[in-house]
Amino acid sequence: MKRILVIGAGRSTVSLIEYLLQQAAKNNWHLTVADMDLRLAESKTKGHAQAQAISLDITNPEQRKKEINKADFVVSMLPAFMHTEIVKDCVAAGKHVATASYVSPEMLSLDDEAKKKNILLLNECGLDPGIDHASAMKIIDEIQKQGGEITSFKSYCGGLVAPESNDNPWGYKFSWNPRNVVVAGQATAQYLDKGQTKYIPYNRIFTQIDVIDVEGIKYDAYANRDSLNYIDAYKLQGAQTVLRGTLRQVGYCRAWNILVKLGLTDDSFVIKNTQNKTYTQLLQSFLPDKHHSVKQNLLAFIGSEADASSIEKIDWLGFFNDEKIEMEQGTPAQLLQHLLEKKWKLQEHDKDLVVMQHLFEINNSKNPSLPKKITSSLVVTGSDQHHTAMAKTVGLPLAITIKNFLTGKIDLNGVQIPTCKKIYEPLLQELETHQIIFKEHFFS
Repeated sequence: MKRILVIGAGRSTVSLIEYLLQQAAKNNWHLTVADMDLRLAESKTKGHAQAQAISLDITNPEQRKKEINKADFVVSMLPAFMHTEIVKDCVAAGKHVATASYVSPEMLSLDDEAKKKNILLLNECGLDPGIDHASAMKIIDEIQKQGGEITSFKSYCGGLVAPESNDNPWGYKFSWNPRNVVVAGQATAQYLDKGQTKYIPYNRIFTQIDVIDVEGIKYDAYANRDSLNYIDAYKLQGAQTVLRGTLRQVGYCRAWNILVKLGLTDDSFVIKNTQNKTYTQLLQSFLPDKHHSVKQNLLAFIGSEADASSIEKIDWLGFFNDEKIEMEQGTPAQLLQHLLEKKWKLQEHDKDLVVMQHLFEINNSKNPSLPKKITSSLVVTGSDQHHTAMAKTVGLPLAITIKNFLTGKIDLNGVQIPTCKKIYEPLLQELETHQIIFKEHFFS
């Protein structure tokens, strides 16, 4: 019997755990779901005969190592900064491990030891990163095999709210880790544009945007992290443009940039004694006093960026109506997150939306039968507050790939991401049975 340990039972684990439980009876597996919150873990296992829920404090080394030693395969669904100690313990104990997070320097430092012990360290196997890698590499490999050369590659992804559940001016609700949304873009974006390396610092991330059309609907698109890292991973050494970006509803970026410019997304210092203050007072504390009202001060500070739609979004959040903060202290980013978690909460019958698009430009001089451009688009709508498109597209790729590894369809070790055919081909085939299907359009 193979034993799988899933550490973390948060909102992105629903589809992952359900899939692994479905496979447990077929493959003689036992699944342990561990979380600091035992009730949360129990809500995911639902009394399944081949599963158990446990309370686990990962900061307790003895308890952590004890549970890892019992497992054959460990899945860390914790925030990325918490993976390191878990992965170190897994490698030391000779256990395979998987995450949906970006490959970290700490993860890479364990690659040699993992290969010597024939251990798989699977990463970036969720949505973005994850499905984006698999779907892009399918096309890149096909084009290059037929003699084509990718000259430009752009890839965009966004976790949004479905049109039927879009009832606020931001066009956004949380379907994944709220903190990641609040601090998004704080690392300088790096990408390749027409052969030149380009950088976008945080103070320009949400102003230097494109508008992308996906299946007839337009979205704001801003550059995401370090696209240069994927030139080699995607075998795009000859490309002149390589860019990965994030999608939001049109108008979101302009309004969000106001919060950035104010300093309300700053996570570097703590504001104390805020429990009796309002968000209006918090906003005022970041503004020069020039007028009688906080709204007038904001308009004066923002200047030409203060269009009516953006101010409506700020107003809707409660910054002009004395909404209580209800936290004793926090960084500006934490105080903002607390507010947004109330305002952008996915309600019981709400549906979220995942949108992804790849844009390829191709030099087909060696094979004129190839198209000159390809678009590959994915749109997935969630079912409800719990069975979200985000949980489905993050959890299923990881679960499917774990199953393929444990059943012998994949024979790999060391640090891996789903850019190799052994991983992405069976993954994409099975995702289609779950209605995660890309629409490809070809242009001569």
